[in-house]
This record gives sequence, C-alpha cells and structure tokens, in this order.
Amino acid sequence: MARELNVSKDNFSKWYDEVMHYADIIDDRYPIKGVGAWKPYGYKSLKLMIQRMENLLDATDHNESYFPLFVPASVFEKESDFLKGFQGEALRVTKIGRRTLDEELIVRPTSETAMYPMFSLWTRSWRDLPLKIYQTVPVFRWETKMTKPLLRVREITKFKEAHTVHATKSESDKQIQEAVKVYKEFFDDMLIPYIMLRVPDWDVFAGAEYNYDFFTIMPDGKAIELASVINLGQKMAKAFDIKYIASDEKEKHAWQTCYGISERTLGSTLAIHGDDTGLIFPSTLAPFQVVIVPIGTDKKVLAKAESIKNNLTGIRVHIDNTRKRPGEKFYNWEARGVPIRIEIGPRDLAKKKVTIARRDNGNKTTIAESRTSKYVSELLNQIDKSIYSKSRRTFRKQIHDAKTIAQAKKILETTGGIVRLPWNGNNKKGQEMEKKLVGQALGYERDKKHLYFARTY
Repeated sequence: MARELNVSKDNFSKWYDEVMHYADIIDDRYPIKGVGAWKPYGYKSLKLMIQRMENLLDATDHNESYFPLFVPASVFEKESDFLKGFQGEALRVTKIGRRTLDEELIVRPTSETAMYPMFSLWTRSWRDLPLKIYQTVPVFRWETKMTKPLLRVREITKFKEAHTVHATKSESDKQIQEAVKVYKEFFDDMLIPYIMLRVPDWDVFAGAEYNYDFFTIMPDGKAIELASVINLGQKMAKAFDIKYIASDEKEKHAWQTCYGISERTLGSTLAIHGDDTGLIFPSTLAPFQVVIVPIGTDKKVLAKAESIKNNLTGIRVHIDNTRKRPGEKFYNWEARGVPIRIEIGPRDLAKKKVTIARRDNGNKTTIAESRTSKYVSELLNQIDKSIYSKSRRTFRKQIHDAKTIAQAKKILETTGGIVRLPWNGNNKKGQEMEKKLVGQALGYERDKKHLYFARTY
C-alpha cells in the first residue's frame, strides 16, 4: 500500500480493477479467469452484507438450510426452459479420477434443481405450507463475457437464494410483495440507489410467470442487475412433482417463488460511492467503521488509543500501530474507505483532544476526547446520509426520457444511463424497439406506458 492509486475514477474500468486489488477487497490474479481470492478485509465486508440480508429473511420467517453442490444431470434437465437458461453456463463433472461417471453431475449454477426434488418430499399437506427456505452458498456459472471482480464472475462466492412454496397463486403473489419489501429495505441499508422494474415477458426468468429486477447505474453509465424476485408459478412444481393435499382433501400442485442476491451488490456499492482516492464504505458495510492512528510510539498515546477504542462500544474499530509514517497510514485507510479516522499524538494527549477526519469529504475536526463516543456515532449517521444523498442525486440524473428510438439510441451511445421510452405494452413492439437500440430492455413500471433501456453488464 506504499504507492498511491494513480488512476482517476473517470477511467472507471481501470479504476475499479485497481481499487479492488489496492484496497484489499479481492485478488483476481488466481489462475482461473473469473475466480478471485478474497482478502480478509474484503471478506469481512461481504459477510456484513450477507448477514444483514439473512437477518431480514429470518425476521420474515424464512429458515436457513443447505442443499448439495452437485445435481444429477437427469434432475437438472427435468424442466426444459430452465435448462435452456443455464446449460451454456453449467459446469459438468464427467469423471472421478480416470473413471467416467455413469451419470454426469452438474455443479449448481443456482439451486432450484437441488432443492425442488427435496421439496416434493417435504410438502405433503397444506399444513406444511408455506415453506420458506434460504441458503447462502457458492454457485458456478461459466460466464463467456468479460469477467470483472464481484460484478461478473464464474464463481459467485456468496449467493443468497430464497425459495418458497405456497398453496395458491394469491399466496405466492403476496410472497413476491414481501420479498420486494425485504429487498428495498436491504438496498436502502446498503445506501445504493436503485429502480425496480417488471421484466418484459420475452425476458422473464426461464419457466417463470413473472419477475421483478432491481437495477442500479454504474459510473460508466451501464446498468447492472442487483437482484431478481421471481414468481415461478406452477411450472417447476409440475416438473418436480411438488404437490400437497389441500384442506378439501384434493391433491394440488404448489406455487413457488424465488429471489436472490450476491456479492455483485457489494461491488456495485463500492463502485458508486468511491472516488479518485479509493473506496468510501457505507457504515453498514465497513469492515472497520473507525480507524485510530496513534502519532508516534509514546506508550501513553497507545494506551489512550486503546481506551478510546474500548469506549466506542458497538462500533467496529481498528488501531493502526504499525511502523509506517502517519501520512502513509492516512492514505492507506482513505484508500480502504474507512468512514472515520481518529488521530491522536502527544500534543493531543496533553490537551485531552483528538482530531477526527471524515473519509467522504476530507473534513477534519478537533474535539475534546471526552466527546469522542457520542460524536463518532452521530458522524457515522451524517456520513451515510451524505453519501446516500449524493448517489441518489447522481442516479436520478442518469435516468433520461426519450421520445424516439433515434433519440434514445443517441443517449445510450453518448451519455449512458437508463432511457425511458413511450410504449403501448405490446410485446412484439417492445422487442422491435430493443433490436433497434444498443441496449437491453430492462422492464417497465406498473402503468406499462414506458419501457426502460440501458447498456448492461
């Protein structure tokens, strides 16, 4: 970390790759393309993100479980539309040592086909419903596009996927609304601006009734999908024989939903909030919310740093007592995006004061050491509000209205962002519009009066 990050965020692609490595998030030099080794600092942040999502699911009566990594090919291929959606990306195990397997095994690209054969054994009666299960596991998709750390990878390290089973369509629709509410709260907690759209019929998740996607806009003007909330209808239930005995004693197929997020959310959040100096962590995701930098090696200064840390209860604090120069330490932690830095030296100790620096705007304030705990708690909230407000203003400016295909095309090719075009709700017309543009049709809002387009990851 001795050198500075010598790339402007204006050169976003290079900046992003550099900062992920430079700030100790992930090292993508692993000898398989699209697979990275998480550094401890980055992995702490990833765990904080997943923990927040899991807490929200636990609070809405979801139950965590675990299902196998491997799926027999005959099971994976049971639903033809699902197969079409994933077979090009699925990894297949054909041999154990030198011995060819009697049946190929699929390494899960997602877990429908691992879970649903078991669901068919678990849902015998209406009393067993609803079934609300989630797991957080690695999944593997052999991306053929250009890979990018956290954003487009072949090994998704932490794929949080929830799967539910219901007695009626109405109940599955209600579950979709619950999932949407959970995701909105989650993305608000992550301080990431987003738009939620209903996916056009021609691009709905393989075999599903309908789905909603959450998108944000990256600094290079491309949209990126953060999450999908999917009503699977009964197609998968029929393929995997997921039935139940209703209260009228009749056997019926169940209705299903699923929804998931991954480390792509973390990558998007860091990309949006960062600057030329490096990362800017929201307090919710920061591995350390505060770093204390003692100036010099005086034992009394080091003891005071420990005392301040102990008084900052409920806050993640790190003391940097390495032998690096103060300026090097300051830049190191600024690049890593720690929201607050506390500096204390012999003079501060004598005056019973500390200096506090904000990462988001660089402002420094000297306060009485006795005020530190309350001041830091309030400042973390202020910083979060500030970076969220800034990102939302930028996001709103990146959503454009166009009246014609030509106008929309020009915006996408020059300015980027998301373009909203008038639409009559006709699928054929929507597909024709998409073919004429350089971007993808993301979806529409409830009124179906506009279709949204963007270049995407």
